[in-house]
Amino acid sequence: MKLTVLVDNNTLIDRYFYGEPGVSYFIEDGGVRILFDVGYSDIFLKNAQKMNIDLLNIDFLILSHGHLDHTWGLDPLIRFYTEAKIEKLNHKKPTLIAHPFTFFTKTLPGFQEIGSIISEEKLSKQFNMKLSKEPLWLSEKFVFLGEIERQNDFEAQSPMGKIIKNNLEDEDYLLDDSAFVYKSSKGLVIITGCSHSGICNIIEYAKRICGENKIIDIIGGFHLLNPPENQLNGTMEYLKKLQPAQVHACHCTDLNSKIALSKVVNLKETGAGLTLEYK
Repeated sequence: MKLTVLVDNNTLIDRYFYGEPGVSYFIEDGGVRILFDVGYSDIFLKNAQKMNIDLLNIDFLILSHGHLDHTWGLDPLIRFYTEAKIEKLNHKKPTLIAHPFTFFTKTLPGFQEIGSIISEEKLSKQFNMKLSKEPLWLSEKFVFLGEIERQNDFEAQSPMGKIIKNNLEDEDYLLDDSAFVYKSSKGLVIITGCSHSGICNIIEYAKRICGENKIIDIIGGFHLLNPPENQLNGTMEYLKKLQPAQVHACHCTDLNSKIALSKVVNLKETGAGLTLEYK
């Protein structure tokens, strides 16, 4: 499996790509081509072009959750496909995979929308839709985890804004926050967007769904932004016991948290332009 970082808050030194506070990865294995998240703007398209990656022929579009820094690139992606149709360029109609709550309105005080600005109904005209709370296997090696079980007492304890479901406003505990897993011959590669559901919860759920305890890499946001002390300490203790082969914590993981994590795991630099390969 080959994973290329199209969008991250950082870019690699001496690599001339665009960065923004968002996430987008291009993943390919055995002829299966996947776009995971689309960031905040169109820079995932610009960076893909710089890397000679063809996004007209992806099989799956996976969204980790509904927040703006992971879904607002849907608008330029739809325009990209529409222009391909106008120019009669060969392209596929990808299957969009996400949790059913991904496209509900999400708000914060002072912000009317921090979720997807394109509705599920409109997206269904552009993509084949598969929304699932249950784990969804794309192949023998790839699985979308669906709704993450939350078992520990130090993660995902507080809501982040509000969510509107069936015209009713409720606290948003980001139940739509999911992750994607590659089951390699040596262990699991866990790919996250923001880990609002808790990175340790995600890892435990991935282990159970895949029937595998060995973790060779975790890449993505850990949602450690000035985290409460008990959350950071709990995460460090968990990862110290887990001992993954390496970790690529990025996006919504602040410097102090990265420094702390580097004391217990093999923490690697991440940024737009990075390519990782697993067997």
